Amino acid sequence: MPWKPWCSPHRGPLTLPELLKAIGDAAKESEDPAVQQFAGTTAADVTAALEELKAEYAQQARALQLTEQVNGWTMTTVREAAEWVRQLYPEAKPTRLSGPALETLAIIAYRQPVTRADIEAVRGVAVDGVMQVLLDRSLVNIIGRAEVPGRPLLYATTEYFLQHFGLKAVDELPNVDELRRVVLPKAEIPVEEKPAAEGCAGGITGRGG
Repeated sequence: MPWKPWCSPHRGPLTLPELLKAIGDAAKESEDPAVQQFAGTTAADVTAALEELKAEYAQQARALQLTEQVNGWTMTTVREAAEWVRQLYPEAKPTRLSGPALETLAIIAYRQPVTRADIEAVRGVAVDGVMQVLLDRSLVNIIGRAEVPGRPLLYATTEYFLQHFGLKAVDELPNVDELRRVVLPKAEIPVEEKPAAEGCAGGITGRGG
């Protein structure tokens, strides 16, 4: 089973503004001078402290690690602790995506925004079922329509996709620059038919009197 970092389901990642507010509120409400001095804490101060903690946890080989995700900072378990976490939470068995679903998700991730027809052109099969699975799991969503005849829907990955795979941006995907340059099959764009001209070539004649 592939490893996935575990984090508490009770509180999501904290953003930099949220951390700053928490520090500022604590400084204002405290009567301890040592705590009050943190009232002037800046975003740069918090970022530096987070990076220092992240390095410290890594050097000490702890079971937890501080990671920055697309929606903030959070504590997660390290890969080496995966087996122990599974024993502590045996009921937490994530449903794995099928091979076709992962393949479809990869196409969307590297080629977004992309239409369903283009995905099917690459895979060579219909993707209705797997697309619905990816939509239901909030890994992809609809972001608009393509400016081609028929205006097909455009699909892209979501913020949850980045969080799920531990990415801050799609540019962090493996071999992203190389794979984006690979020429893939695309669906044929239907030709938009123009409406037939009204009347006849010689014009419309009036009724004779």
